[in-house]
Amino acid sequence: MISNQASECLKQNAERIMQIWEVRARDEVAASIHQNSLLLQDSLPQYLNQLVDELSTKIHRTLKRIATDKSESTRICNQHGHERASYVDYSLTQLIMEYQILRQVIFQVLEEEAALGVQERDIIINSIELAVNDAASQFSQTLRDIQDLFTVTLTHDLRGLLNTVKLGTQLMQRRVQLSDNHVDVATRINNAINRMDSMIQNLLDASRLRAGQSLKLEFEECYLDKLVQNVVEDLSFVYGDRFILVSDFDIRSNCSRKEIRRVIENLAINAVKYGDRSTPIILTLQQTETHISLTIHNEGNPISLDAQSILFQQFRRTISAETETGWGLGLFLVKSIIEAHQGTIEIESAEGKGTSFIVKLPKVIV
Repeated sequence: MISNQASECLKQNAERIMQIWEVRARDEVAASIHQNSLLLQDSLPQYLNQLVDELSTKIHRTLKRIATDKSESTRICNQHGHERASYVDYSLTQLIMEYQILRQVIFQVLEEEAALGVQERDIIINSIELAVNDAASQFSQTLRDIQDLFTVTLTHDLRGLLNTVKLGTQLMQRRVQLSDNHVDVATRINNAINRMDSMIQNLLDASRLRAGQSLKLEFEECYLDKLVQNVVEDLSFVYGDRFILVSDFDIRSNCSRKEIRRVIENLAINAVKYGDRSTPIILTLQQTETHISLTIHNEGNPISLDAQSILFQQFRRTISAETETGWGLGLFLVKSIIEAHQGTIEIESAEGKGTSFIVKLPKVIV
């Protein structure tokens, strides 16, 4: 049975603990030197008040009281994590260090009067560990929220500027008096703008998925054989006669035409980038009784098993892709789009056999 001495001692020395903590924090936590005393201490005095109650033997701990105390402690530590994430200089490591210093100071001050019992020490240690977890989780979440807001704001502004440039370029292309050389330059600019717009859309969609939102898809019945044919024709205009299409006819699926087109384009363009330039890229569209299969195959160096394991992760790129432009989001979004269609994507890659991406989608049952 523990006494109430530790609780009373902590209550009486709370202000002194915060003073000692602040001196150490300013000396050991680099980011703290930019904050005034009130902002630096933030919600920690409230946390000490909670710890006073946890150590008290005078409080009757019903299940309701325990749940209320836990909720309040989480709120306080979330506030601390949120505040620290709002300061540019703070890192997660420095946040954790603040709690480590606080634990050391609490033990130092309390044991100046009397040695703490095992149970009292366990209460303090467990409380600090929970506080660190709550504060660190909120710190990470706040950083993600800030990054997502920055991404959305930046991409929105960039798309506005790109639209202005694109309109100007299109007007240039329509002027018949321009020389062939000027038309070619305008076409190249327009293609570059389209690629930039696609990158921005990828970034927006990735932010939406990270925030736990789903992609905005409009499903309709579409003929995939015609869609793939259109994509191949458009890509051939840009990349030349690299593509061979082998397709069944009358292949229908309920899908988002825009997003499935995006999937096909992404996989085909990847095949152009990383495949053997002297060999064709083969797109094979087939249907069985249960599903539709689209295989995009290119010859060239195989993708290692290690690289395959990260291929569909966001912001991750294989060694061979590090020299290419982009965010490393293309295949992550491809997988997300296919899964939103209740489909799957697989990869087969081996020496001498090239690389195949195999997309399987549900078919319309007639």
